Amino acid sequence: MPKIPFKVHELTVGQLSARSGAAVSALHFYESKGLISSTRTAGNQRRYTRDALRRVAFVRAAQRVGIPLAVIRDALAELPDERTPNRQDWARLSEVWRAELDERIGQLVELRDRLTDCIGCGCLSLERCALSNPDDDLGGQGPGARRLRVDRRATDPEPGVGARTGAGGRGTAGRAADPAGPDAPAAPACGVKEER
Repeated sequence: MPKIPFKVHELTVGQLSARSGAAVSALHFYESKGLISSTRTAGNQRRYTRDALRRVAFVRAAQRVGIPLAVIRDALAELPDERTPNRQDWARLSEVWRAELDERIGQLVELRDRLTDCIGCGCLSLERCALSNPDDDLGGQGPGARRLRVDRRATDPEPGVGARTGAGGRGTAGRAADPAGPDAPAAPACGVKEER
């Protein structure tokens, strides 16, 4: 991995790519979405300030936990354009997502803890299904696992935003697996308590 000397204040797209680990095409995409910005040289080559490294790292980390690019862009818009963001700027920005990340952690814990029990998917293959979801009553609430809270708005990529498409052109990258299919509506918690 190439080191970038401290005296270098503007990076080429290749330097930014090599140091951040993001592909050049991803950097161009981030720029087109307003996540990072560059200036142009007299020869029309992009130049990025060093703070673009932190912005790219921030975008990639946020994407990894399922935060949509539109939300990331809105958060980054809070940062100053005229100066490199400082520690307080980044602390304020990260605080914005604390509640959302806590909610996602809760959803993951619930998913982990409930997958071995009836999740209201309609398979009725577990002994507990007869008590928790007799005759697939939860199927009347809609498709999918009705006992798992899933908020697809937070995990679905925006159309054409980093989504890989297969047959039918539907995006699949970053989507939580759902037996109901990619076009199923979000499945809210059913609110029915299991009998013990």
